[in-house]
Parts: sequence; structure tokens; C-alpha cells
Amino acid sequence: MTTNLSPSLEHLIDGYRRFRDIGWTPYRERWSRLRDGQQPEVMIISCSDSRVDPSQIFDVDPGEIFVVRNVAALVPPFETTPGHHGVSAALEFAVQVLKVKEIVVMGHGMCGGCKAALTQELHGNQPGEGGFIADWISMLDEARDEVAQAHGTESRHAEREMEQAAVRVSLDNLMTFPCIKRKVGQGKLKLRGAFFAISDGVLHVLDSETGHFDAVY
Repeated sequence: MTTNLSPSLEHLIDGYRRFRDIGWTPYRERWSRLRDGQQPEVMIISCSDSRVDPSQIFDVDPGEIFVVRNVAALVPPFETTPGHHGVSAALEFAVQVLKVKEIVVMGHGMCGGCKAALTQELHGNQPGEGGFIADWISMLDEARDEVAQAHGTESRHAEREMEQAAVRVSLDNLMTFPCIKRKVGQGKLKLRGAFFAISDGVLHVLDSETGHFDAVY
């Protein structure tokens, strides 16, 4: 075993040892089945924020959900311009190969990416100095203008409106992918929006008819 580990890595390794004792060893049969592949029925797109782990929030076992995490849980629109399209590649794999039945976009409270989009307060705009973030959250510019006009940019209420607007933007962008639009139209795929409030630990699900996020208790 490597010595002179940092306290942070030691903490992670302690967690790994607990996982081996209670999360892997007692469930070897389940893990053995996963060696043959994965068959998740749900894909979840969530934020990279360390406070909102979908597997923990939904209390699922390995193999149950296919997860993509990024700043502000954003889905870019379908495009074929040069570049590395990580989210698009994950969507393509989930929809075309794994054939998931649902895609859930889950935003969350106190989202730094959404707050940056709302306040437009980034320090630096060069790649590596804030530029990557600025370019990424620019996907929210149109929604941001609507939120700012209706609610301002400084209150917690405005921040939550921005966080939930971001979920709607990603849902709209999902429908720009031909394979997703086709499967939704065929009834083979459903798109859903969700929002997890860190302040009280309550999950909200978007009602497609009312457009409101309803709390789940």
C-alpha cells in the first residue's frame, strides 16, 4: 500500500474499505451479474456539485441508473460542429445502445453554475480562467434574461427560478436530438425534469401540464 497519502485520500480509502465490507462482499452475486453488462432503464443528467449525488438521493444500487454530471446539469443542443461532445456522446450511448426508457434532468438548489449565469459575475474569460465556464453557461443566456426581467438577479427566489429554468432549457435541448425526438414520438422514451432542494432535502418533479415543479413527500 502506498504510504504518505494525504488526509483526503486516506478518508476516501477508508470509505472504500467500508464499501468492500458492506457494499460489495455481501452482494457478490449482484456484482457478478453486472460483469456481463448494464441495463439501466433511466438516465439522469445532474450537476457536478458534490452535494447532489443522484445515486445517494434516489438510493439506488449499482447498475440501476446511467448518470452524466456536469456544471448546472446542462444539455447542449444537437450540433455537429468540431469538438468533443461529451454529453452528446453519453446521450447517444444511453438512448441508442442501452435503450433507456426515461431521461431525467435534475437541477438543484444553491447551484453555482446557475448563479453565475444569473449574476454574470465570472472572474476572467480566458479558457482555464473562467472562459470554459462562461461559454458553457451561455446556453442559459436567453432564459437568464427572462428570469432577470421578472425576478431580478440578487434574491434567493431569483436563483431558484434560474435553477429551474435551466432544467427546462435542457429538456428543450434534448428534443433537438433526432434520435431522442423520434423515440419520444414513438412512446419509447420519456423526458422528465426534477429539482432537488439542498436546503430541505426535498425532491421536486416537473409537471409537464402545469409547468410547475411539485414537491415529492
